Amino acid sequence: MQVRKSARPWFVAAIFGAGVVTGLFAQPNLGSDSPQRVEQKRADLTGATGMEVIASTAEYKPGDFFGLHIHHGIETAYVVQGGMFQVPGKDAQPLPTGATLQFLRDAKHAGFKIVGDTPVKLFTVHVVDKGKPLYDYQQ
Repeated sequence: MQVRKSARPWFVAAIFGAGVVTGLFAQPNLGSDSPQRVEQKRADLTGATGMEVIASTAEYKPGDFFGLHIHHGIETAYVVQGGMFQVPGKDAQPLPTGATLQFLRDAKHAGFKIVGDTPVKLFTVHVVDKGKPLYDYQQ
């Protein structure tokens, strides 16, 4: 299919959006380390033996707790639908729609509960060591 140059950004955005929506609502959980995560794609990272790229979606409902963890590689997340989260002993904070998050190898993150009445929906990409657990929960 031939797409005019001026229409390409809209075409790409539509395809990406359709993929995110499909992933959020239609795919079963494929045995991930987090019950909220739905894996979309997984592939070896070209040129980096022993590394893989994993794209996922996740929905955290009010009351869900997301344990403190690390990854054996990098995680980047895009907030598809924002909401409020609360770290134990701290005030609730917003996680705004459209925010981008990035966590480097072995950086502890999460350890919060979703609060309020809006689920938080994420699209994540992990570039991690192949064969290691995606989530390594911490104390």
